[in-house]
Amino acid sequence: MTFFKIGAARGLAIGACLSLVTMMPSPSHAAAKIQHLTSPGGIEAWFVQDATVPLVAMEFAMDGGAVQDPPGKPGVSNMVADLIDEGSADLDSRAFHEHLDRRAIELSFSVTRDYFRGSLRMLKDNKDEAFDLLRTSLTSPHFDSTDVERIRTQLISGLRRETSNPGSLASRKFLEIAFGDHPYGRPSGGTLESVPKITVADMRDYVGRVLTKEHLKIAVVGDIDATSLGSLLDRTFGGLPAKSKLTPVSDIEASKPPRRDFIALDVPQTIVTFGGPGIKRSDPDFMAAYVANHVLGGGSGSRLYREVREKRGFAYSISESLAWMNHSALFVGSTGTRADRAGETVEAITREVRRMAEDGPTQQELDEAKSYLKGSRMLSLDTSSKLASAMLQYQLDHLPIDYLERRNAMVDAVTIDDARKAARRLWGDGLLTVIVGRAPLAAAQPVAATPLKAN
Repeated sequence: MTFFKIGAARGLAIGACLSLVTMMPSPSHAAAKIQHLTSPGGIEAWFVQDATVPLVAMEFAMDGGAVQDPPGKPGVSNMVADLIDEGSADLDSRAFHEHLDRRAIELSFSVTRDYFRGSLRMLKDNKDEAFDLLRTSLTSPHFDSTDVERIRTQLISGLRRETSNPGSLASRKFLEIAFGDHPYGRPSGGTLESVPKITVADMRDYVGRVLTKEHLKIAVVGDIDATSLGSLLDRTFGGLPAKSKLTPVSDIEASKPPRRDFIALDVPQTIVTFGGPGIKRSDPDFMAAYVANHVLGGGSGSRLYREVREKRGFAYSISESLAWMNHSALFVGSTGTRADRAGETVEAITREVRRMAEDGPTQQELDEAKSYLKGSRMLSLDTSSKLASAMLQYQLDHLPIDYLERRNAMVDAVTIDDARKAARRLWGDGLLTVIVGRAPLAAAQPVAATPLKAN
């Protein structure tokens, strides 16, 4: 899982061709067939060949997401993702999208903090045209002034709406508190000050530095053989520059809790965002933290859900999850509540997090979390697109190609002592909390957490 993915996807909506999506064979069967393919030109991909339906899905990513935006101009990568499919080669924006529509090809681009990502889905018979449209998007985007200004206007309109959106304000303030001046602390979608200043030259510079073969990761699932896929990968990605020119990004640990900030906004519902330093995906304690975190904040059976919603009725829903990036990690959660109950809600969350840090999960909670995490993950890989997305994420997380086969055993291996240790690491210092709404009394600074004794 990556953190705060930016909604820059363009092209056909994912739901436009739902009739094309059918169930894959059992996910464990699909995972057993993952191949490490290397094209004749040296392009590497993880690949599952499956002819259940005549559909091909591809996900890919390149190092250098929003952290590669130039200083003072957050939002460049986001604009690139929005504009890169607005005309390329000899096709203007309208003609490009007519080609997509006519062949029911789904093509979209997005950015996360660390990656520029693309997604392509098509019927088997349309694969040549689909891959060609992707190729020209990556290698010869137009960035015509008419399209640039149209997209810029849309982005500015969205940013203006965010100024009165409590969830957006809370998320932005939380990252600012957690990461300060680090690139992770910048708003990836840009600001009302930065987006008007972004030029075509900025976007072309980003494309030249980031969209290369050097850090390219690809996952493909569908009705295509290895030879045909290798040829298509060479044709699509072979013309990209060999080397990236990325600005170095330093590792950073999120600010240490406790801290509580309040943003006054006259809205019916108060939003609470909370979190703190997390555990990186490469950390030996990650799987234990993942399981323990499910006990605290993972869905309708979690402690936070029971405590905040079911017992006290403070909120309709509440969730909390781990978020990891290349250079840091967080745990982060959110809820919404009535303005007059915001203070009580924050204190209930704080108490439950503290209790988990001190005592960890029970054995029964641990066993139930393991059972859920093993079953739900496999059931979530029920389409070619979902499996391709998972395969790509495993590559980005530097996991082995047989990770899906090994994952459940890793979950099972987490002991109660492992889970309690991870809980202490995650939540022992308390919370960074941002409250947006009508309840200024809830913004009082929290009492510092009492240090927990090591086991």
